[in-house]
Amino acid sequence: MMRSLYSGVAGLKTHQTKMDVIGNNIANTNTVGFKSSSVNFTDTYYQMISSASGANADLGTAGTNAKQIGLGSMVAAIQTNITDQGGPSTTNRALDVAINGEAFLVVRSGSETCFTKSGALNIDEAGNLYCTTNGATVQGWLADEDGNIVKDTVQDLAVMSAKNQYYEPEATGAVTLSGNVDPNDADVAPTADGQIVTFGFFDNLGDSYMVKLSVKKSETQATGVVNYDISVVDVYNSDSKSIFVTQNDKGEYVASGASVTFGNITIKPADGDINKTTGELVMPENINTLTFDSSTGDFSSVTAQNAPTSPAPDWVGKALVFSVIGLDTVQTGDDSTFPQYDAGNGTGGVKVYFDSLTQYSQGGTSKLTYAKGDPDNRYTGNKAGHMTGVSIDQEGKIYGTYDNGMKKCLAQMAVATFSNPSGLESLGNSLFADSLNSGEFDGIGEEISLTGSFTVGALEMSNVDLANEFTQMIITQRGFQANSRIITTSDSMLEELVNLKR
Repeated sequence: MMRSLYSGVAGLKTHQTKMDVIGNNIANTNTVGFKSSSVNFTDTYYQMISSASGANADLGTAGTNAKQIGLGSMVAAIQTNITDQGGPSTTNRALDVAINGEAFLVVRSGSETCFTKSGALNIDEAGNLYCTTNGATVQGWLADEDGNIVKDTVQDLAVMSAKNQYYEPEATGAVTLSGNVDPNDADVAPTADGQIVTFGFFDNLGDSYMVKLSVKKSETQATGVVNYDISVVDVYNSDSKSIFVTQNDKGEYVASGASVTFGNITIKPADGDINKTTGELVMPENINTLTFDSSTGDFSSVTAQNAPTSPAPDWVGKALVFSVIGLDTVQTGDDSTFPQYDAGNGTGGVKVYFDSLTQYSQGGTSKLTYAKGDPDNRYTGNKAGHMTGVSIDQEGKIYGTYDNGMKKCLAQMAVATFSNPSGLESLGNSLFADSLNSGEFDGIGEEISLTGSFTVGALEMSNVDLANEFTQMIITQRGFQANSRIITTSDSMLEELVNLKR
């Protein structure tokens, strides 16, 4: 009689445990990255009344089964539904990421390495990326000076460290002139001042300069081609002042001592080229030749430039090198802030590409413009920049954006996968820890692209299915109720037994 009481008590305990799990699931319906759990029951110990016996041919008796009475149920396992993906919730925050797949973000909580599905991220006062759900620091790999990710042991992602706050300046290595020189344009006639086109560039410190060029037809022409003279008119600093002109102690305008090269021509105005009163500069004659095919109007060549011949750089015949030797007589050559042209290896200076120009008739109006960088958009250079924000892409790479218009890869978030993710131990605060049955974290991690991707501007919500939870709640309630009836019924039978003595 007492066995049924214990069976009923065991049933009450297991159903109470299941109800606890259901309650926790429902309570976390809107918890970011929460993974629901489910309970499995198993029957428990059996009391042997009699063992099984085999058939006896001599006695002519059949075999009998064992007689066993069970003592109720027990919890076999509480399974976390790790692999069931929660639905994404759009937040439009640049630092919110939803994990698509079975991977976990790697985070450091205190001294412990943990794992989470919560991608609600932010940056703390030290510049580290952290998870706002639990305050754990996100782990991953940092980028080197060239923006390449170095995939060694995971570490704190200090994306807004002091060195990342600023973007170093870089000198411009090339510019590309484009547009059309109309042969009927009056401004390009041999007797005119020429069509003006300008291009800008940065020096090693990120200071901006502007070069003013003049393009007009050459006085002498050759058969089958149309030649144009290209001349430097002036060079201006970021204050829109000529680098060739300065004022002496008397307030007179004189030559600053600055000199430049364009192609193979060195240009250094003297005091006699400058009006002492107005500061007007008459640039010494400097002519390079731009050639177009007269029959097609396409670019043909530009004046030959001193450069290596074996092998010849790919820009030879397409570009001329402009270089500032110095802004005065002291800061010159390698002592200046400008990269100097080395004719021995073809490096340095600013390569000015002309091969995107055409010579078509377009109503007598020439239209010329420029862009920093070569035709493949390389060597654009940039001024110094200050960080204005960070963003994350689908591969978990973190980029810094700067007020100079540049963007730089700073780091990449690492993720971890496990052979048995359901074996992870829940620590609360949306954190999990590896266990003996989940598989261990190798300390390096892997890219999200190997197992899934990130959805930026969204969060993975709880995977709790309320319809299923309420159904399980009803089943659990009925099971608990039935087990309580076992106890009350057994109690009534015991009462009848006690009343036999009356």
